[in-house]
Amino acid sequence: MSQSLSRALRLLTELAEGPRSLDDLAALLDVHKTTVLRLLRTLEEDRLVFRDAAYRYHLGAGLFALSSRALEQRPVRAVAAPHLAALNRETGHTVHLAAYEGGEVVYIDKYDSRHPVRMYSRIGLGARLHCTAVAKVLLAGLSLPERRAVAESIEYEAMTPNTLTSPDALLSELVRVAEQGYAVDHGEHETFINCVGAPIRDASGQVVAAASISVPDVLLDFDQVMAILPDLLKTAAAISADCGWPDPDHSRKKAEH
Repeated sequence: MSQSLSRALRLLTELAEGPRSLDDLAALLDVHKTTVLRLLRTLEEDRLVFRDAAYRYHLGAGLFALSSRALEQRPVRAVAAPHLAALNRETGHTVHLAAYEGGEVVYIDKYDSRHPVRMYSRIGLGARLHCTAVAKVLLAGLSLPERRAVAESIEYEAMTPNTLTSPDALLSELVRVAEQGYAVDHGEHETFINCVGAPIRDASGQVVAAASISVPDVLLDFDQVMAILPDLLKTAAAISADCGWPDPDHSRKKAEH
């Protein structure tokens, strides 16, 4: 990667955290202000950043178009949308759609809870690989060598007392997820959130996405969340059928045994 491109990407990443002055950005890159100003002017021309009246820089509207196009390039999102919206209406709880991309699990769609308690997750943000239901579902869909490579690359931060903290623990969990056809996050990422996730398959049977329901424990406890797992599995099966998977009841059947 060229030095200029690397610096421009660092600027965008920094501005994603909030507005910054030219001095702030120059200090971040540890270069002269003229170098940063040249990069910012190029980004401004493409509407990727803009400068306000106080001479602070922000992310620009051009990024909205890019993010919209990025989402449009994920066909599963459009196929899943009506099903996930219906699940959200029926349960009233937060519904996510996630995909595995370049070694990361990323949220590509979200339907907010109708309750006042909301999830902080956002479309485009990543999910922790070792302690979220969607990540477990997606990693369980990989080949065994791929699973092990990912498991051994993770930094196992203990988010809660329930978090898995070793490659062997995660790999054992992934075997269980693959066998049962769904994953759970029982207060592993946040102590007060329980989540269930299910795989979405394409025509070849490959897991191309994961759908989940996440609920704060002030609304439902873990057993109550598990009670709505059949609704999630039914939804994931319907999406998989629309994606061409010839055995849409695959996950449900596994969960029943």
